[in-house]
Amino acid sequence: MTGWTVVLPVKAAVRAKSRLARGPELARAIALDTIEAVGACGTVGQVVVVTDDAELEASLPPGARMVADRARVGPNAAILKVMAGLAASAPRAALLADLPALRSPDLAAALEAATMVERAVVPDAEGTGSTLVTAAAGAAWASAFGANSFARHLELGCVALEVPAYSSLRRDVDTAEHLAAAEVLGLGRWTSASLRPAGAPAGR
Repeated sequence: MTGWTVVLPVKAAVRAKSRLARGPELARAIALDTIEAVGACGTVGQVVVVTDDAELEASLPPGARMVADRARVGPNAAILKVMAGLAASAPRAALLADLPALRSPDLAAALEAATMVERAVVPDAEGTGSTLVTAAAGAAWASAFGANSFARHLELGCVALEVPAYSSLRRDVDTAEHLAAAEVLGLGRWTSASLRPAGAPAGR
């Protein structure tokens, strides 16, 4: 297997994105759009989804591997669990699966830049959280997702990648305002379908 291995932690849809107040279908759709964009990225060799959402597996794109998180350990522990089983001789990344507008070229550009440093981080659009953390081949893994994680990742030695604030890689979604901003960028097919009124035709 060549290319980057990208690990995506996904919380069960029934417990995710409560601030959106739109039900588990939207949370699962957001995750699936993120996973599909990662899988379509040419620099990614392996996609690993670690989740306690049993219903998600049936909709995963071909080639994505699911790791069950039955203990519901949270994103950081889930990421560490998977990273511990990956060879450090290949580049690895962790990406939060809440980027419904993610475009593969944006991810590819960031991963290409990340090959120039041992470890890197991409901040969210607000500049306080993190959406992507990377470790180049041979580098030890370290991550600390959560509130104000961008500063913590810098403290861990990650280099901030110069990704524009308007990039789809930075527009994570936790609130209705975030979702509206992501819609301007262009939502993926799963999220678009989840938001479409019943009986409405497909299309942007």
